[in-house]
Amino acid sequence: MGRDKTTLVALSGGADSVALLHVLHALDYPLEAVHCNFQLRGEEADRDEEFCRSLCEDLGVAFHVVHFATREYAEAHHVSIEMAARFLRYDYFERLRIDIAAEVVAVAHHKDDSVETVLLNLVRGTGIHGLAGIAPKRDHIVRPLLCVGRSDIEAYLEEKGLCYVTDSSNLVDDVVRNKIRLHILPLMRDINPSVTESIAQTAGRVRQAAAVFDEAMEKRVADAVVEERGKGVMAYDMGRLSDEYTLFYILKDFGFSPAAVDDIFLAMQSHRTGAAFASATHELVFHRGKLLVRPLTSPFKPMTIPMEGCYVLSENKKLRVTRKAVDKDFVIPKQPTMVALDAEKVVFPLHVRQAAPGDRFAPLGMGGKTRLLSDFLTDLKVDLFQKRDQLLLTDASDAILWVVNRRPDHRFRITETTTHALLLELSE
Repeated sequence: MGRDKTTLVALSGGADSVALLHVLHALDYPLEAVHCNFQLRGEEADRDEEFCRSLCEDLGVAFHVVHFATREYAEAHHVSIEMAARFLRYDYFERLRIDIAAEVVAVAHHKDDSVETVLLNLVRGTGIHGLAGIAPKRDHIVRPLLCVGRSDIEAYLEEKGLCYVTDSSNLVDDVVRNKIRLHILPLMRDINPSVTESIAQTAGRVRQAAAVFDEAMEKRVADAVVEERGKGVMAYDMGRLSDEYTLFYILKDFGFSPAAVDDIFLAMQSHRTGAAFASATHELVFHRGKLLVRPLTSPFKPMTIPMEGCYVLSENKKLRVTRKAVDKDFVIPKQPTMVALDAEKVVFPLHVRQAAPGDRFAPLGMGGKTRLLSDFLTDLKVDLFQKRDQLLLTDASDAILWVVNRRPDHRFRITETTTHALLLELSE
């Protein structure tokens, strides 16, 4: 953060953020402030907002305020109030930062907050990064007060005669962080009065070690990547994922929890081919020695094709249906994206849908013998993602005309008696 660009200060009205605002203002940083009213504490929340507004007016700092329906957001997204508030504020901070062309958003986390985070992560279970505490900088978020403790901040405010407000919810041990702050840390200080400093120093060393660790892990992950397919599908060689932490390092970015990684690792060890798992954002399957991960996708919406013409199936797929006479110049198309069927055997309306369990068809070239579609796709070494995404074109009776881009049905093929062909072409 520099003095030539605006710094946006997250201002709650509490001791920490008030100290941060005053220090940066005294150092002549160009500032604007933002206050979030989560509408969780009634009149007290309104009091905090007015305090922050008045403080910014006294300092001549531009003031922004936003109101969130935090409880409603938490219920709608099935997350805790804490998680909802965290997402809402940081999402808004970034949007506002861009709008006002600020360089960074300064938040008032201090040394005690970082220590509490280390203990909180230790209680919940964490990897090496959870023991590194709060990072001084991440993307456009900076934390200038991480080097000082809560007592130092309160001493500064008292010396300067500065007022602040107290969030009463921080004084109630109804959440884990408050229990740590109000009960666990005081007990630890009985053992070691300098425990905050000791844990903070350890977290700093862990942070340095994590940087070295990350560099080594990135190489291991890169070595495990087999390919990057379209639609965001990543394929990893399961033989190179021999330890659980490498697997966790890969899957944490896809939203899989440590407990889910445990289950996935056990499934890998037991060679459960075809096993499938899902996080809130991604899905994962095993296929022929590979671990495949992709973003969750919405099911294809079935579509009716009432007559010949050109139809948009999705953002990047079009289906063209045309009729053509079969004469001496007619050539049956060979490319996988286009098929020719006997038009007299096809009954409209046609339908485009995804494959379903129990689907059967007679693959062209097999003498009219029917097969389960799933067996046909397995023989082609198609993975579970591709099976789920497989589109079918069916006729009015739901008979499969074409396993799109793979094989037409033998019963609708062009024969010597065919007079007109129905041409089906999928373009992407």
